[in-house]
Amino acid sequence: MQYRTNPKNGDSISQLGFGCMRFPRSGGGIDQKKTRALVAAAIENGVNYFDTAYIYPGSESALGAALDALGERDRALIGTKLPHYMCKKPEDFDKTFSAQLGRLRTGWVDYYHLHMLSNLESWERLRELGFVQWAEKKRAEGMIRNLGFSFHGGCDDFLGLLDAFDWDFCLVQFNYYDENNQARASGIRAAHEMGLPVFVMGPMRGGMLSDELPEEAKRAFRKVDKGRSPVDWALRWVLNYPEVTMALSGMSSLEQLEENCAIAGAAMPGALGEADLVAYREAVAALNSGLRIPCTKCGYCMPCPNGVNIPDCFTCYNISRTFGLVSGLAQYTQVTGQLTPTRRDASKCTACGACEPRCPQGIPIAKDLAKVKRRMVTFVTKPIFWSARKIFRVG
Repeated sequence: MQYRTNPKNGDSISQLGFGCMRFPRSGGGIDQKKTRALVAAAIENGVNYFDTAYIYPGSESALGAALDALGERDRALIGTKLPHYMCKKPEDFDKTFSAQLGRLRTGWVDYYHLHMLSNLESWERLRELGFVQWAEKKRAEGMIRNLGFSFHGGCDDFLGLLDAFDWDFCLVQFNYYDENNQARASGIRAAHEMGLPVFVMGPMRGGMLSDELPEEAKRAFRKVDKGRSPVDWALRWVLNYPEVTMALSGMSSLEQLEENCAIAGAAMPGALGEADLVAYREAVAALNSGLRIPCTKCGYCMPCPNGVNIPDCFTCYNISRTFGLVSGLAQYTQVTGQLTPTRRDASKCTACGACEPRCPQGIPIAKDLAKVKRRMVTFVTKPIFWSARKIFRVG
C-alpha cells in the first residue's frame, strides 16, 4: 500500500480508503461475519481509513462491531458524517453525534464531515444554529479530531465553502468523467493550495466506470493496455493527481478489495503517460457521444438572475441520458440543492433570456432548461422519488 501525508496534521493515510456504504448484505441487513473478514483483510493489506455515515443503513454499527471484535480501533482512521439537513435545533448535533459514537463503539471520530454540504446558505444556517461552537467544543474535548465536509454541488459553491471556515479536510466526487463537474480539478487544486487534504469519493462513479462502462469506452483503453481493467484505469486516474490525499472505494467482496489494494499499491502520482491520457479523453468522448445538450460548462451564462445553476442542470440531464435516470436524478438532487432551503434547479427559470446571448455554443438555454424541468424536476417532486432513499446514500 502507498500512503500520502495529510498536510494539516501529518497523518499517514492509505491512498485507498474503504467506503463502508456497500458492506456485504444478507437477509435484509449487513452480513457481520463477511464484513469483519473484509475489514480485517483491508487492515492486513494496509488500508487504514474507513468511511461511513449516519444515514448508511447499519454501516456505522457494522464498522464499529468489526473494529471492536478485531481489536483494531487504534489502527483505523474513522470518517463519518453528520446529516446536517436533519438537524433542526442545536440539541440535534449532540443527539446525532452521541448515537454515532455508540454505533461505532468509540470515544472519538478521526474525520467528521458535514454530509452533503453543498452551498453557503446551508453553512450559514448551521452557523446560526450554533454548530461552530458545538464543533469547537467537541474538538477541544478530543471527540472530533478533524472537521470537514463532503461536497456535491457546483465549483463556485465549493470555492465559497473553502473560504467560509478553517476546515481540516474536504471530500469530493472526482473521476475521469467528472474532471470538470462538481468541485472540478480546479477546485481540488484550490483546496490543495490552501493546505487541505483532499479525499475523493466515486472514483468508479458507483460502478459506472467499471462494470457498466460502455464497450466503445473500453476499446479506447484496450488500445493502450489490454491487461488493465476498467477499475484499474479509473482508480489510477484519481491517484495520478498529487493533490489527492486518498481515494475511497466501496468494496463488498474480498475480490474487489484485493484488486483495489493491488492497484493502490502500484499507483503513483504523475505516473500516467501521454498515451494513457489520450485513452481517457477518448473514453470520455465515447461516453459523451450521446449528449443531448452540448454544454461545455464554460460558465459564461452565469450568474442567472433567478439563481438557476444552468451548467450543472445540463450536466445532470446529460448524465441521466448517458448513465440512466437514477444516476442523473441523484446528481441533480445534490448539485441543485434539493435538500436545502435555497434551490438552484430548472424550475426557477423564467425564460428571461439574460443568459442566451452569452452562450458561445448558441444553446437555446431556456428551451433546454424546460427539457430538464420535464425530465428531472417533475420526477423529483414525486413521492416515489423521495421514498427511494438509496438514491441519496452517497458520500
